[in-house]
Amino acid sequence: MRILMVNKFLYPRGGAETYVLQIGAYLQSRGHKVEYFGMRDQRNTVGNRLGLETAAMDFRSGGLGRLWYPLRILYSLEAKRKIQRVIRDFSPDVVHLNNIYYHLTPSVIDGAAELGVPMVETVHDFQMLCPNHMMLQGGEPCTRCVEGSVWSCARRRCIHGSRVKSILGSLEGRLYRSLGTYDKVRTFLCPSQFMADMLQRDPRFRGRTAVLQNFIRPEPAGPVEKGDYVLYFGRLSEEKGIDRLLKACRMTPEIPFVIAGSGPLEGLLERERSENVRYVGFQEGAALRELVRRARFTVYFPIWYENCPLSVLESQALGTPVLANRIGGIPELIREGETGVLVDRFTPEEYAARIRALYRDGERLARMTEHCRNTTDLLDIETYCEKLMEWYGLAGAEGRAL
Repeated sequence: MRILMVNKFLYPRGGAETYVLQIGAYLQSRGHKVEYFGMRDQRNTVGNRLGLETAAMDFRSGGLGRLWYPLRILYSLEAKRKIQRVIRDFSPDVVHLNNIYYHLTPSVIDGAAELGVPMVETVHDFQMLCPNHMMLQGGEPCTRCVEGSVWSCARRRCIHGSRVKSILGSLEGRLYRSLGTYDKVRTFLCPSQFMADMLQRDPRFRGRTAVLQNFIRPEPAGPVEKGDYVLYFGRLSEEKGIDRLLKACRMTPEIPFVIAGSGPLEGLLERERSENVRYVGFQEGAALRELVRRARFTVYFPIWYENCPLSVLESQALGTPVLANRIGGIPELIREGETGVLVDRFTPEEYAARIRALYRDGERLARMTEHCRNTTDLLDIETYCEKLMEWYGLAGAEGRAL
């Protein structure tokens, strides 16, 4: 099969890019032809035979080029034109869409549809429902744009507190609703049932969603001597509840914590962490796996509707239980009392109490650690891609039937 993978970034950057690059490499190893389309960047590790990419956009830089950004993030004629050239050259059987917003825009959907190529899209976030893609407003989960109008974003300045950015976000949401762009995608692959349920609240997506949980690579299941610390690893940002976690750490001075990651709240962590918190910065690869494997348990306290967080999957795959908020798709990943524990009240006081109780219960932790090491709930990339190929085939069959 010939597959065109579409994602705005084409280098290792975050969860979506890890997903795209690993799936593409695996499918190629199985004899399929894979090309990629995205934004120009010197860090890109993949591409297409024509070398076509959209012009780079850096929202943090200055210069006259930024004056065109408002138009380009709404509808990119460049992206549409170039993806059509790639499609004509490569003749893909299916286009697999991923993170396309702002830098590519859903104009790529129109481009593929005009040439009759079937599409599936992996839904990595809530952009199709919420202009700020997080369904988070004022530090609380928000469904106003799902239940009401996308103009709620503009009224409440949901994107970085900026009226201009929020108006543009609302305009984008309204534009693609009016154009019927998403009607042209055959199937939306949702990493969680929660995401699928959210999409189906909008009539545009009903009957076109499928749940396919993220894959995780298998890890050695043998026993490892645990260290004496509780671990958080991931992005350091408001939606991850880092400020509340730091307060919980101060309330439990007898418990050692390790925090690994980077992000906009890194400065807060440096300023306000207590003596029982060791900050080790951004970690990856073998160093990160060793940190996770040796932790007594990990904590994950997001305040937004997480989809299918890799941190939870990676922790369990490495034999480490998770203490996490009951929100979004997280409850689908944890077997309560076996591979982790779910928290219902998202306050520092509740976190501190639950952390202290679990830390002191060595017998319970040992049982949960053993359950994590022996779990069969996690998908490996081989099984994932087998299911993915089925959806590719269905998309193609439906396309030929039209």
